Amino acid sequence: MKHASHPAIITRLKRAQGHLVAVLAMFEEGRPCVDLAQQLHAVESAISNAKRELIHDQIEHCLDERSDAGHPRQALKELKLLAKYL
Repeated sequence: MKHASHPAIITRLKRAQGHLVAVLAMFEEGRPCVDLAQQLHAVESAISNAKRELIHDQIEHCLDERSDAGHPRQALKELKLLAKYL
């Protein structure tokens, strides 16, 4: 199922992918650990933000739709599954 937020999430993940490629090159170049840690933090942050956006989108749209459609238990079950990834 594709949501309106998916293109933005894909863009974030591609940016993270680019950062990760750059970090690998930095390792090969022997760059200082502080620079490496800073770039790894940027990768981690980009992935975390993408995950958060995906989960929030799921909560706002899919769970709300299930609940409105008369499936509140299914919505609650999925929310509990999603919560472990927050």
